[in-house]
Amino acid sequence: MAKIIGGITSSHIPAVGNAITQGLTQEPYWKRFFDGYQPAVKWLEEAKPDVIIVVYNDHGLNFFLDKIPTFAIGCADKYINADEGWGLNAVGDFEGDQAFSWHLAESLVEQEFDICTCQEMKVDHGFVNPMRVLLEKEKDWGVKVVPFAVNTVQHPVPSGKRCLKIGEALGKAIESYPEDLRVVIFGTGGMSHQLQGERAGLINVDFDIETMESVISEPEKFASLSNAEIIEQAGTEGIETIMWLVMRGALQPDAKLIHKHYHAPISNTGAGVLVLENQ
Repeated sequence: MAKIIGGITSSHIPAVGNAITQGLTQEPYWKRFFDGYQPAVKWLEEAKPDVIIVVYNDHGLNFFLDKIPTFAIGCADKYINADEGWGLNAVGDFEGDQAFSWHLAESLVEQEFDICTCQEMKVDHGFVNPMRVLLEKEKDWGVKVVPFAVNTVQHPVPSGKRCLKIGEALGKAIESYPEDLRVVIFGTGGMSHQLQGERAGLINVDFDIETMESVISEPEKFASLSNAEIIEQAGTEGIETIMWLVMRGALQPDAKLIHKHYHAPISNTGAGVLVLENQ
């Protein structure tokens, strides 16, 4: 049977990809941010997953404002990183696992989650940057992937409670797969940041740290907040952190904290890394 090894949270801001490409990871501005990932990188190397499910939000590459599914899952055998206008260099293609993806989609629908299935899907920085920083590769990734897109762009967006519930359903779907697979889930996005308006540049360190603690041991607490309450505290783009709840819902309630790191500011964003391991 498939087994969920654990989950990792990560920022996915475009500047991370440019810092890697330009060799800036050990420059003073970036060093603490990237150093904070090293325990997660090491854990992932030792975990040796067969598949990584990346929970992220599409930034207009597949879905634009006229048509955005609330939840979408990739069911392709290959995913290409395409240009999205941030000056980011494209990286190598990602190998999918169609049979596993279709099993997840069918199981989620059986559990009464109406999910969009994508037999063709390009991946943007929201998906790619966590893969780059955590696997420290640009191609030949050595692991298969499943993109899991959540709408955090065009309102109405799903609630934290809904994300936690679909994460629980995703966990059941994974563990009902009959083949032996080791699965890790990335919850990406966030933390507090706002890119426009009078509050542009907002970072709420206290709320970010409280959110991290809640995701670790009391995800229902964070999930109980309305989207308006999260945006008030974390900014319009801070709503992305609800995607961490998809990852957390899929894990065991008593998942063990392996690593925790927070850094701000980085490209006008609060950035948190968590590694949680199933027991």
